[in-house]
Amino acid sequence: MAQADFKFLIWIGLLSCFVVCGSAQQGGSNCIKANAKSCADCIQAGPNCGWCKSATFFQEGESTSTRCDDLEVLKTKGCPPDEIENPRGSQAVPKNKEVTNRVKGAAENLKLEDITQIQPQQVQLKLRIGEPQTFSLKFKRAEDYPIDLYYLMDLSYSMKDDLENVKSLGTSIMSKMKNITSDFRIGFGSFVEKTVMPYISTTPAKLKNPCTVDLNCTSPFSYRNVLNFTSDGNLFNQLVGDQQISGNLDSPEGGFDAIMQVAVCGSKLGWRNVTRLLVFSTDAGFHFAGDGKLGGIVLPNDGRCHLDNNMYTMSHYYDYPSIAHLVQKLSDNNIQIIFAVTQEFQPVYKELKNLIPKSAVGTLSSNSSNVIQLIIDAYNSLSSEVILENNKLPKEVTIEYKSFCKNGVNGTGDEGRKCSNISIGDEVSFEIKVTANQCPEKGQGETIKIKPLGFTEEVEINLEFICECECHKDGIPDSPICFFGNGTFECGACRCKPGRIGKLCECSMDEVNSEDMSGTCRPANSSEICSNNGECICGQCVCRKRENANEIYSGRFCECDNFNCDRSDGLICGGHGECKCRECECAENYTGSACDCYMDTTPCVAGNGQICNGRGICKCGVCNCTDPKFTGPTCELCPTCPGVCAEHKDCVQCKAFNRGGKKDTCEEECSHFSLIPVDHREKLPQPGQYKAQSHCKEKDIDDCWFYFTYSVDSNNNAIVHVVKTPECPTGPDIIPIVAGVVAGIVLIGLALLLIWKLLMIIHDRREFAKFEKEKMNAKWDTGENPIYKSAVTTVVNPKYEGK
Repeated sequence: MAQADFKFLIWIGLLSCFVVCGSAQQGGSNCIKANAKSCADCIQAGPNCGWCKSATFFQEGESTSTRCDDLEVLKTKGCPPDEIENPRGSQAVPKNKEVTNRVKGAAENLKLEDITQIQPQQVQLKLRIGEPQTFSLKFKRAEDYPIDLYYLMDLSYSMKDDLENVKSLGTSIMSKMKNITSDFRIGFGSFVEKTVMPYISTTPAKLKNPCTVDLNCTSPFSYRNVLNFTSDGNLFNQLVGDQQISGNLDSPEGGFDAIMQVAVCGSKLGWRNVTRLLVFSTDAGFHFAGDGKLGGIVLPNDGRCHLDNNMYTMSHYYDYPSIAHLVQKLSDNNIQIIFAVTQEFQPVYKELKNLIPKSAVGTLSSNSSNVIQLIIDAYNSLSSEVILENNKLPKEVTIEYKSFCKNGVNGTGDEGRKCSNISIGDEVSFEIKVTANQCPEKGQGETIKIKPLGFTEEVEINLEFICECECHKDGIPDSPICFFGNGTFECGACRCKPGRIGKLCECSMDEVNSEDMSGTCRPANSSEICSNNGECICGQCVCRKRENANEIYSGRFCECDNFNCDRSDGLICGGHGECKCRECECAENYTGSACDCYMDTTPCVAGNGQICNGRGICKCGVCNCTDPKFTGPTCELCPTCPGVCAEHKDCVQCKAFNRGGKKDTCEEECSHFSLIPVDHREKLPQPGQYKAQSHCKEKDIDDCWFYFTYSVDSNNNAIVHVVKTPECPTGPDIIPIVAGVVAGIVLIGLALLLIWKLLMIIHDRREFAKFEKEKMNAKWDTGENPIYKSAVTTVVNPKYEGK
């Protein structure tokens, strides 16, 4: 039992070891595959890789890359924890101003630059390759936040009736927007089309008045800024009231040129760093990049401001911008666009909205009478959603978003960038994970900027990449240790100059495969280089690595390993030793070629305290019985020996029951024990009451069982306890047996009769039913014989008239 428990504990320990070693191997596989030649190479191989800088770490035949491995594996290989280089990433928040709890009515006491809607404002991250850094970003819509709204209107002839309603837009929208913000400004611009054929007529008369003779229209133009941003609604009404309708030839308009100029000419129009809204009002479609070829314009739009005296002057020179170009410029300038278009063009602009983040589409009535409500509804829709975007990422960096929105709504992936249904004063947060996948070529830092679309505030993320170990600073350039200065000695190893190789940079690349050097990599009287377990580099064997990080080749000629030792129970060295150079070094109390011999004698101790009951020798924790008659874990069993019970059976019979084979010689042969009769088997002594006690059950000549115990008391006197009355088998009771047989025969007979009777009844009923059926099918009267024919024949005279 003790031996079984011991083996069980051993198996549990080995299983735990396999689990730990297996996980370490899996984590360290990338470290090994990197074949790192320096500490910098190692820490860039993965976040779990460490570099042992101890000078005495690896064995003979192992390469410098052996220093790079999983952290736990390095410790198990004997590298002191303080000698392991394992720099970790970190983060700091230099600017972390709390979001503003602004209340409407107190706006005059708070400057615009003091309003904060996003937190933090600046983050510094130190990134190790493969190790993500995560931080939280908080956004809160401030109440009474300033708004700049620019109204960009199509002034082609079809918008004539709309212009009349827009002329009073300034004061009306000022009044409505006061409910949203106390700091509101409005600007106005208009557009028609490029001033070249075939978009407009270039005849002198049409250039002067593109409309019919009876209508007075202004000359066509591409885009005109009518009014810079102002908080004077009356001025807006006055200047817009002075505007005149113009005209063009084709249906699509040049609105994209106008949107581009409004977006990029911020300083000339007077945009502030506040909420920026652009209302684009039209009843027609739009031209986009490529359409300019119809007018001979092939240069792509340059995305720059070309306003001269409030007029776009390069419409005839640059093509229309593309949708992607517009998206970029609107985003760069934090402008949210509202398309106010008629019902006819709703499907077109809704598709356009899907391509432009933070945009909205509203249905404009035929005369623009609902434009104010449209603007307010669109603003509420845009401001109720926050979408985070970042500038172009360096190729070495990836970023992931996770959102935590209102009412417990969370999002990941693309949905992790945004939160919807946000009201003024609501606070939402985002979890941002930044990961570096490789080091920059020049090791320089990078900057990422994250901002909510349509807002000017942003988070600046300064990235610093951990591409070198701390011990790199203590490196000794041109160290004499590295073969007369052919490398830098850092982190316990030589970092060779270009063109040099070897642990100590002792070889040039040209010498690596020379015959002279390979001769020192062969054992005497052998043609195998490095025992076929490694490569000869610079006259020294560099042993090959195996997929299992725990299996290692070593030795001057890579002739040793730690996995080709004898096994026991499928384990190297039986799990009780260490394999060194293909031989087992056994743990204490173990010996043998596979450490499978347990030297402790505890498993061989019998119940009487003797080793193997004095009948054998304890070898490897197992009894080898010297007497061939005995067997068992402690040589306690003797299958061929007469047992105690059989040996004393006859004496017990003669002394207790006066019968048996020794009945006549009982006094002479059976006086060596004392007999004590008991009434029942339960009265017999139980185990532990006497030493060397045996319980016996024997059968006499009459097939009766009698029970007794044979034991020895404290004075080594034999005592037999025997049950007074033997248990004899009783004969069978004849009467119940006979009665049962008779009753069975009678019952079987009755059952057979009943079955026969039932079958007869069924047969009779079938025959009667058959008879009844045939009777119903009869075709004659039941009173006549169907085969009877009368002997009388009656003939009628046709001439007879009855006279």
